[in-house]
Amino acid sequence: MISIKNKSNIFLNETLTIKPDYLNHPFVSGNKLRKLKYNLLIAKQLNYSVLLTFGGAYSNHIAAVAAAGHEFGFKTIGVIRGDELSAKISENPTLTFAKNQGMEFYFISRETYKEKTTETFIDALKIKFGDFYLIPEGGTNNLAVKGCEEILTRDDNSFDYICCPVGTGGTISGLINSSNNSQKILGFPSLKGDFLREEIGKFAQNKHWDLIQDYHLGGYAKINTDLISFINWFKATYHIPLDPIYTGKMMFGIFDLLKQGYFPKGSKILAIHTGGLQGIEGMNKILRRKNSPIINLD
Repeated sequence: MISIKNKSNIFLNETLTIKPDYLNHPFVSGNKLRKLKYNLLIAKQLNYSVLLTFGGAYSNHIAAVAAAGHEFGFKTIGVIRGDELSAKISENPTLTFAKNQGMEFYFISRETYKEKTTETFIDALKIKFGDFYLIPEGGTNNLAVKGCEEILTRDDNSFDYICCPVGTGGTISGLINSSNNSQKILGFPSLKGDFLREEIGKFAQNKHWDLIQDYHLGGYAKINTDLISFINWFKATYHIPLDPIYTGKMMFGIFDLLKQGYFPKGSKILAIHTGGLQGIEGMNKILRRKNSPIINLD
């Protein structure tokens, strides 16, 4: 039912290599396909026909679930944070894409959105929409972690450090579980705060990991001109696109740590490119409104 295309690692230099997992699918790409793989299989086995999930205006997860539903035969419902967005779908590239993939939206206020995991709220959704297979915001659950455990292959055993962006913690948890004890897993959070350690601890079975929390730039979707310049330089130099929320911050951090001598001499580093590229267009719209430099898509 689900075919994941694995692409060869991209060698940048004797220290740093990229695993281009974002090339595993044209729309449900990178870690989103990994997270959804076993959830979709279980949903089919249990005879669910509807997937329901949560996300914000430019959510990679919302776009991925909509595309997966379209490809694999599910109706999809997206509970969207921000009721004001209901009148702005056509102005939003992510929501426009999801709508074109057949997703039905349910817009709620930011205050109500905070209740999305409560039993009362979920019961109200069941009354409104009927039976559905629930996928959490960001897609992280035990099945998602199982899928992310398949990112690494035997060819990756030679790396000393494995780096990945961190959103809800599912991807790094899978990498921790499937890596060797001799390897160090480094996560680069896109969100501000230390709460992620507890979240990752719910899924990760090993202890050889850490979070590098110096590159979130103030929090989720917070960026600056230095990051944009780096992303554009990286694309021009290596011909690999980076998004500004996840992979851009990770690579920015890795290059900065290399300059600082953080990694021992002779270390071999593997950076996981998890995707997220669909969000660039939306970010550029915001940057244009601010008369700020934009991310080069050419």
